[in-house]
Amino acid sequence: MFDLFKSASGEHPDDVKGIRHALLQFVKQELQKAEGGEGANIKGLGIFIHCSPAARHVYEAAVFTEDPDQLKNEIQRISDDYSLDLPSGWSLTVAFDEAIPDDAVEMQNLPIALLVKTKTHFVKQQAKAYLKALSGKTLQPSYEITSAGGKYNIGRDEKAQSDEGYFRTNHIAFPSESDDERNKYISRQHAHIEWDTSIAKFVIFADEGGIPPRNKVKLRSALTEKTVKLHATQIGQELAEGDQIILGESVVLEFSFKAQHHE
Repeated sequence: MFDLFKSASGEHPDDVKGIRHALLQFVKQELQKAEGGEGANIKGLGIFIHCSPAARHVYEAAVFTEDPDQLKNEIQRISDDYSLDLPSGWSLTVAFDEAIPDDAVEMQNLPIALLVKTKTHFVKQQAKAYLKALSGKTLQPSYEITSAGGKYNIGRDEKAQSDEGYFRTNHIAFPSESDDERNKYISRQHAHIEWDTSIAKFVIFADEGGIPPRNKVKLRSALTEKTVKLHATQIGQELAEGDQIILGESVVLEFSFKAQHHE
């Protein structure tokens, strides 16, 4: 994703004003394409940014992170000036390092993609993410999950028998016979991840083996550096780029929208 962000002309704005100007011109261009009967159906715009950590503060300033309404006002002004007819009540979301929907359009010279949201897009959004063990040992080096893949179980052993007697498949599995001692603290039914269509995000839930008094499921946010403990099976936690899922005492899975490469 975003490997194609290389401008044919070599132009690549790297200052706040240049990035903002290029983004607004791109938004105007995409809104103009939607004029043919589609404008009235627009529900909102989603801007997805995958810049380097070093450049993030520049991009945050370019999109007015501290005052989101400013960017929305700029886009509204473009809509009014060019009679693009954005409907009242349209929404604007700006996300850093989040999954890029398949229908989003990528800029050629900046690591930015735009999704013009209509009624169908709110239902159709799709995403792909990856999980990799930072500690503990999984059967595979990393795992790919998709919004269309349903429920992804996490636990000890690929085929595990529950307390009720049935067998469950763990899609992200920590083998019992591993020489990594930390695997023994993983429950057979520890947790699962699934896609929530209402918020268009991956969400992690603790299963029976991952709530007190058994083993634990905790989530450490890469953005806030805060850790949240899951206390019930019914209440999930949204996953974002770089979040760490802590299972038991010391097994850690990293969640990312960037594919993991292995030698």
